[in-house]
Amino acid sequence: RVTKVIAMDCEFVGVGEDGVESILARASLVNSHGHCVYDKFVKATEPVTDYRTAVSGVREEDMLRGEEFSVVQQEVADLIKGKLLVGHAIMNDLKVLFLGHPKKMIRDTARFKLFKKACGSQRPSLKKLSDKVLKVKVQTGEHSSIEDAQAAMRLYTMYRQKWEKEIKMK
Repeated sequence: RVTKVIAMDCEFVGVGEDGVESILARASLVNSHGHCVYDKFVKATEPVTDYRTAVSGVREEDMLRGEEFSVVQQEVADLIKGKLLVGHAIMNDLKVLFLGHPKKMIRDTARFKLFKKACGSQRPSLKKLSDKVLKVKVQTGEHSSIEDAQAAMRLYTMYRQKWEKEIKMK
C-alpha cells in the first residue's frame, strides 16, 4: 500500500546518435516499508540506440511489452502527489518523466550532507552509499530500479530524524 513517504527510481535507455540522450525505460516506486507499489516498463517514445542492459537491466522485449509513456507519467504523478519523495539523484528521474515535485517534499540521498561526508564525496553513488552506510551490496550487475528505490528508502528511514532535524534548522 502507498504510504506518506515514497521512494522512486527509474531506469533509462539511450536514444539518438551513440545513445547519449536518455529516455525512460522503467519506473519503480516503493513505500516506506520497502514494498514495491509500482513497477512498469515503458514503451520507447523514439528509436532506442543503446539499451544499456549491462547497467539498466532493460531489454528490448521489456520495452516492447511496456506501458505507454503518458500512462506511466500520469500514474507516477498521481502516486507521488502530496508525498515525501525519496530517491538517489531523484531530479534525473523526475526530468526523464517530465514531472516536477515541490523541493521541500524531496529527500535526495545523493545530496544529504551526512552521506556525502560518510563517503568522502560531493556526489556519492548509491552503490557506495549502500555499501558504506547500509553494509549492503547493490548494483553488483544489472541494476534493478526496485532494489535501488529500496536502498534509497532504507537510507532515508535510517537517518530520517537527523535529516528532518537538519531541514528544520535551515
